[in-house]
Amino acid sequence: MLDLLAPDILEARVLDLFAGSGALGLEALSRGAATADFVENGAASMHALKANVTALKLKKRARIFKRDAIPFVERIDSVAYDIAFMDPPYGSRKLDRVLSHWLEIPFSRILCVEHDSEHQLPRRGNRGKRYDWGDTRVTVYRIRERENSRRGAAGPHGG
Repeated sequence: MLDLLAPDILEARVLDLFAGSGALGLEALSRGAATADFVENGAASMHALKANVTALKLKKRARIFKRDAIPFVERIDSVAYDIAFMDPPYGSRKLDRVLSHWLEIPFSRILCVEHDSEHQLPRRGNRGKRYDWGDTRVTVYRIRERENSRRGAAGPHGG
């Protein structure tokens, strides 16, 4: 998934929603992202995520939020991130709620969503480029340049 965004990752502010063990955000950091915020609320996943951030010595570039992704993104009122990754459990309607919010108020310049290929997401003009790998689909949304001018300087939960 990160290969699709290789030109965008360097010095990016990354958001990893439904972070699990943090694989996407951690990989982005290893490829040159400036910072990564991880949002996860599962106890086992939080334990693994914290252990991974510590083991990779990334505490200065990573912030971990033990929160549900929906209220987290609903607090963001401008483009606070360069790239947001979203890999919710397959079949979860939380994906639709977060995507709906992003389409109304983009909280990142790019939203990269991993989901079941049967789960249909809106394309919205030039947004929503799809890539398929078997039963998995990755849909990448990008904001338009006029929306990018609203970009915020710091994340919604502290800077």
